[in-house]
Amino acid sequence: MADSEHSTRWAAWAIGRLTAESEQVGPTRLVPFRLSPEWGVALYLKDESAQPTGSVKHRVARAMFRYAVASGRITEGMTVVEATGGNAAVAQAYFARLLGLPYLAVMPGRAEPARAAAVEALGGRCEFVMPPLAIYEAAQRLAAEAGGHYLDQFTWAERAIDWRGDSLAGELFDQHREAAGDDPQWVVVGAGTGATSASLGRHIRYHGLPSRLAVVDPENSAYFPGWATGAADYATGMPSRIEGIGRPRMEPGFVPSLVDLVIPVPDAASVAAARVVRARTGLAVGGATGTNLWGALHLVAELRDRGVEGSVVSLVGDAADRHLRTYHDDGWAAGKNLDPAPYATVIENFLAGGRWLPPRRGA
Repeated sequence: MADSEHSTRWAAWAIGRLTAESEQVGPTRLVPFRLSPEWGVALYLKDESAQPTGSVKHRVARAMFRYAVASGRITEGMTVVEATGGNAAVAQAYFARLLGLPYLAVMPGRAEPARAAAVEALGGRCEFVMPPLAIYEAAQRLAAEAGGHYLDQFTWAERAIDWRGDSLAGELFDQHREAAGDDPQWVVVGAGTGATSASLGRHIRYHGLPSRLAVVDPENSAYFPGWATGAADYATGMPSRIEGIGRPRMEPGFVPSLVDLVIPVPDAASVAAARVVRARTGLAVGGATGTNLWGALHLVAELRDRGVEGSVVSLVGDAADRHLRTYHDDGWAAGKNLDPAPYATVIENFLAGGRWLPPRRGA
C-alpha cells in the first residue's frame, strides 16, 4: 500500500511538472506569410520552432510523457526508451531530464556524434542501429532489459495528444479567429507519427468546424498511396529524405479518415520552399516546413483561382542552424540529386501574381 501511495504521489508530482512547463512556455506565434491583398486569401504559419526544444515535437513529447505517467507506464526512476532519430529524441530527452528519468534514443543508421550531441546535452544517451528498420525491435529489447518503458511514438502519440481544447489544435484555431475573425479554409501539416494530423482532424470534427485538413507527404512515403488506395498496410520500405515527416509504412497513428486531402510533394520542392520560408522569416527551417509551404501555396492558388476568400494555416515545424548545412546548402542538395531551382521559380512567379504551375514529374 505504501509503495502504491508513493507511486501515486510521484505521478501527481510529475504531471504537475509537465503542466507547469506547458504554462511557462505559453502559446507560439501565428505569423502572417505575405501574399497579395488583392487575392482575398491569407496564409499563416504557426511557429513551432519557438518551442524550448525547437520543434513541434516538443508538444508531442510532453503529451506522451503525461499520458504514460497517468497510465502508470512510467514510474519514478524508470528508464525511458524511444526509437527515433530526429527532433522527437531531443524533445523527449528534455522531458526525461525534467522528471529525473534516464533516457535512451535508439537511432537509425551508423554512429554519428553530431546527431547524438543534442540528446546527450540534455542528459540522454543514444544507440545507433543497423539496418535502420531494426530500431523498433531494438528499442523494445533495450527497454525490457532496463526494466524501463518503450514510448513507441508511432503507436501512442496519436492517442496521447489532447484534441478537444488545450492543445496545438485549440491554440491554432483560437489565434486564427483573433487574427482573421473566422476559421481557416484549410489547415496543412505533414505526417510523421500521424499524431498532429489526427489531433487536428479530431478537433475539427469535435467542434463542427468548416475547416478542412490536408496532409503533405514527401517522396518515398507510404501515406499518400496508402490514403489514396485505402490500403492500411501500404508500405514503400524506403526512408524519407525530409526529416520528421514521411514513413516507409502506414503507421497506426495516422488516421486516414480524418484527412480530407493528401498532397504528394517532390523533395526538391520541399527544399525550394524551405529556402523561401528562410528568406521571408529569417528562420533556418527544416525540409518539413518547406513541404508544408508547398502544399499550402497549392491550396492558396486553388482558392484564389476559384475566387474564394479565406485563409490557409500551416506550421513552421522546426528551425535550427544545422539545416543550413543541409536543406539550405546547394552542395547537399546536389549530393542528394535534388534540383530545387525549377520549384523556386514556380514559387517566385506565383507570389509575384502568376499562375501556380508546378513542373511535371520527370520533365
